[in-house]
Amino acid sequence: MKHANNGCGRRPSPTMAAAAAVLAAAMLAGCSQGPDMSGIAAERERSVRRYDISQAIAANGQVVVAGTQSGAALVSADRGATWRRQALGQASLVDIAACGEQGFVAIDHYHKVWFADAQGAGWQSVPLESPRTPIAVACDAQGGWWVAGTNATIAGSADRGQTWQVSELGGDVQVTTIQFVGKRGIALGEFGLTAFSDDGGKTWSKGAKIPGDFYPYAALFRDASEGWVAGIAGQMLHTADGGKTWQKQANAAQASLNRLFMHDGVPHAVGNGGTIARLDGETWRVVPYSDPLPVFFGGGASLPGQKAVVVGGPGGVLRAVGTANNK
Repeated sequence: MKHANNGCGRRPSPTMAAAAAVLAAAMLAGCSQGPDMSGIAAERERSVRRYDISQAIAANGQVVVAGTQSGAALVSADRGATWRRQALGQASLVDIAACGEQGFVAIDHYHKVWFADAQGAGWQSVPLESPRTPIAVACDAQGGWWVAGTNATIAGSADRGQTWQVSELGGDVQVTTIQFVGKRGIALGEFGLTAFSDDGGKTWSKGAKIPGDFYPYAALFRDASEGWVAGIAGQMLHTADGGKTWQKQANAAQASLNRLFMHDGVPHAVGNGGTIARLDGETWRVVPYSDPLPVFFGGGASLPGQKAVVVGGPGGVLRAVGTANNK
């Protein structure tokens, strides 16, 4: 009687089942394969991974740095063509700022401030007690750090986080944007909150509210007088008098804009639905680009001296987009 070949995955003949039980078990154990881990291993070798959400991006002319919600700093020295990854441990970077020769500073949802040199290397952290939940970070002209967040709180440090000067504006209000133009500090928050400093952040005072209980997603000031602010449902406002009054601007992109930044001397923005927009006169218009992505862009930055911007979002989206032929 001929019997079936007892190779991996083959059963012995029924007439030989009793005699071959032990042999079959041994062969099955030897030939069975565990789960294929090659895909996981390959993913771990990538600098930008598919679970990355990049919503904090800044550039200083030498490198571009993107912070992820999964606790990594991604750095590119070739205009976004390739990236190197530095894991920061338990961290979730929500905003980042370039501080010139002083390097980069980023805020972490887990009550820390991270900083690196001008090459985006050597990341270290210091604890942050206030604001309890940091939302926005900026640098002043001297390289000082400024963090804004919950409970209408603004904190500044001139010694890389060793000591902090905390200003509380009063109220259960989130300060969502902060920027310095020279010694002029500008902070905006929910319910139309505005706050200004004329002495480099030593003191802050509230200004006139933005009408309509405005909630700022992002703001950009070209100088101490002219600025723009983006809000819910694609609202866009402009001021020419330092935030005393605001005028509506048309948003032809019809998308919420999450980050504002200067590029080629013109205000640009990134937002929902894979939108890249620029200000054209008094209207924000879509910047068309190849292979558009229907995801929200939470981060964006200009590549200084280049006709391109870097955009970031969920699903490992982090790419440079050319703007030279899109005007």
